[in-house]
Amino acid sequence: MVLEFLSYQFGVRALIGGLIVAVTCSSIGVFLVLRRLSLVADGLSHVAFGGIAFGLFAGIYPLYTAVVGVVLGALGIHALGKLRVASDAAIAIMFAAGLAIGIILISITQNVAVDVLSFLFGTILGINQTDLYLAAGLGVIVIGILLLFWKEWVGITIDAEFARVSGLPVPALELVFTILTGLTVVVAMRLVGVLLVSSLIVIPASAMIQLKMPFRQTVLSACGVAVFSVVAGLQLSFMYNLAPGGSIVLVTIGFFILAAIMARVFPKIPKKPTGGSWHHQCNRLPGEIR
Repeated sequence: MVLEFLSYQFGVRALIGGLIVAVTCSSIGVFLVLRRLSLVADGLSHVAFGGIAFGLFAGIYPLYTAVVGVVLGALGIHALGKLRVASDAAIAIMFAAGLAIGIILISITQNVAVDVLSFLFGTILGINQTDLYLAAGLGVIVIGILLLFWKEWVGITIDAEFARVSGLPVPALELVFTILTGLTVVVAMRLVGVLLVSSLIVIPASAMIQLKMPFRQTVLSACGVAVFSVVAGLQLSFMYNLAPGGSIVLVTIGFFILAAIMARVFPKIPKKPTGGSWHHQCNRLPGEIR
């Protein structure tokens, strides 16, 4: 039976949560991949782990403290950038800080082994209404701000220097975008866990970027890949008793391999826009970004 997991209440909750996560992660993932900031998601996921550990230590719902943790982590990365620390080094520093804090807090907290594992590896089939409400709320915030400043995000992604010269407040927008990435990480943690969350953000986007479509089509296609991967991964996990998070990520990897093959077999040469106006810059194809 196709989608037989929907005959159970936990399966319905898993699908709803998965669709929210899929759209949110894939939308922001295209911008991260094109800006070569894929490791930001991985770094903030480990900062979120520190927030989760604090929640377990203090007796607060862990995803709430994870939200606070990723916001502080985003501010920390931005502050280190102001100190002329290279972006990859800033991410690595916050990565290490979040992981260290999490390990220390877990070591002094009693009886949390099962809870920690659920956040490390994901428990989409065990998500509750609180998880759904939080994921939906954060997802609406992330997608809403992405759409509100769509042209600005695209402009910064295509050419940050051109955007700065055009008068955009690039540092402020970059800080907001890093915070949005952190919130996206929290949205996805219950689906695939801390260890795989960056995969769901990066892989669907990377797959569709291979095909060199216009920017908006790339984002929409990445969303489609992520949604299908969630549905297929849940079905596979239910049929063969597999880990849902790992199943979902493996489906996205299959899409990436297929897209990479298609890009080589049917290469597409993007048309370069003429002129240097803001309009032309924002309509360049993802395949033109180097």
